[in-house]
Amino acid sequence: MTHAQTGFEALAARPYADVLVVGGGINGLATFRDLAMQGVDVALVERADFVSGASAGSSHMIHGGIRYLENGEFRLVHEAVTERNGLLKIAPHYVRPLQTTIPIFSTFSGVLTAPLRFLRHGGGTHRERGAALIKIGLVIYDSFSRGGGRVPRHEFHGRRRSLQQLPHLNAGVKYTATYWDASLHDPERLAIDVLCDGLTAGGISARAANYTAAVGVDDGGIVLRDQDSGAQVRFVASVIVNASGPWTDVTNLALGDPTQYMGGTKGSHIVLDHPALLAATGGRELFFEHRDGRIVLIYPLKGRVLVGTTDLEHDMSDPIVCTEAEVDYFLDLVGYVLPDIAVDRSSIVYRFAGVRPLPGHGELAPGFVSRDYRIESAPLVRSSAGREAGAEPGEDQASATVLSLVGGKWTTFRASAENLADHVLGLLARPRRSSTRGVPIGGGRGYPTTERARRRWMDAHRDALPLARVATLLDRYGTTAAEVIAAITADPDDRPLRTLPDFSTAELRHLARAECVVHLDDILLRRTSLAFIGAVTAESAAEVAEAIAPVRGWDLAQRRAQTTRALTQVHAADPTWSDAASAGSSASR
Repeated sequence: MTHAQTGFEALAARPYADVLVVGGGINGLATFRDLAMQGVDVALVERADFVSGASAGSSHMIHGGIRYLENGEFRLVHEAVTERNGLLKIAPHYVRPLQTTIPIFSTFSGVLTAPLRFLRHGGGTHRERGAALIKIGLVIYDSFSRGGGRVPRHEFHGRRRSLQQLPHLNAGVKYTATYWDASLHDPERLAIDVLCDGLTAGGISARAANYTAAVGVDDGGIVLRDQDSGAQVRFVASVIVNASGPWTDVTNLALGDPTQYMGGTKGSHIVLDHPALLAATGGRELFFEHRDGRIVLIYPLKGRVLVGTTDLEHDMSDPIVCTEAEVDYFLDLVGYVLPDIAVDRSSIVYRFAGVRPLPGHGELAPGFVSRDYRIESAPLVRSSAGREAGAEPGEDQASATVLSLVGGKWTTFRASAENLADHVLGLLARPRRSSTRGVPIGGGRGYPTTERARRRWMDAHRDALPLARVATLLDRYGTTAAEVIAAITADPDDRPLRTLPDFSTAELRHLARAECVVHLDDILLRRTSLAFIGAVTAESAAEVAEAIAPVRGWDLAQRRAQTTRALTQVHAADPTWSDAASAGSSASR
């Protein structure tokens, strides 16, 4: 990506486009990429950093959603399984097969009550899901993968075999069902790949700016504000795509239309550094029903264990945090399924929480709210106060159209973006040039999926860097590691970080230069997995700030301020964490 394509200045220099996408989560970025591939003049703005909102709060899975079958969402599950299989092909650097095991503690429980729960939308007394019900669901689930399936079919085992494979399981287990979905190793990095693909495909007609908010309407144009400088510009587009996720109603209100589309629920997670728990998972995800009927997970990832998730009603005006009550819930669920593995708060290295972009659902139980998506269309008013003031259609409206995406999930981002892009193309009266189906994403292009191909790729770059480091970079970035390697070899001051020896100064400077990094936390939380694995300390944050300071133009005071801000952002979901100010200042050099 070039400077001419990114940042608030790029939009201010040419304040118009055919389409303006508001929201830089995975659905907004994928829509941006799709439209850029069609040759549409498209711009995207995100009020914070790219993929820093709901998309950053995922369970790191690409899955068909087996549990949605009991909601009767067969279309969504079929689409999700199809998209899962597709992502295994087009993004193999970050999306990989994931063995998943369901511990089951009864045989026939739930067979009779499940249809009633569906008809009552989750109401009535909960009954545990037994082996027979889960077997039915897995048979249907497997059937959706026929004709191009990318993962093995499910298996059932009795108690003896189950405990042989997973000896730390609750001894009360009667069966285990094992099936395959897909893991999403680096959601934020995959999203950045999607962004870069869009900018590359669109050339000068594609622009994107993070830390740029849509704050109002002025004479039929959208008022954009640089969140750091406060500068504003009036931007004109024929179609505005509101892909703000759970903030969709907030964005529409700023644009003069007080919609009530959304009713998101909060999901929290904790990440544990716990070798015994990691070993007890046997390298597979444990996906099961807790005592309250909530489907939860224990998931080994990056040498840590991810535990989640909750499903709680949330007011978007409240902080999005992982509460102490949720932590208690997570520790309890670990003790329920793996009772001889002692886990407490001392093993938590990271907490994160997000709000699912679900539609408004009234009294419907959170677990029964549809995970499907839909598109709402409305004309853009001429001023932020237009519709609130009761303007009649045609009386105070411009010709622009606002399309709001309601719902959407990581697994189906390509399909929902294509659907949204088709709506846009229809409004612009332009044909679709090509589908994004089957088109590799970022570092998934040419990614070596066999050991022989992997060795060949690494051998081609071993003259530039030691083989072990080439392997690390290939795992971290896919085939775009070639660009990282070139940047490292061109930097005369490349050296490993003292606090983070797996990273080097030149590598981090390349990320800061090439991937729209504005603040230090962009690097720590979203361009790397340092926060996720618990590697961010006051000292390591300060050292990363020092490494990228030449790219960002930060002096000592700015480095200290960025370190303080970054520590606060890393711990934003932890309500027990104390103010980072003193730690950040003392660690900065």
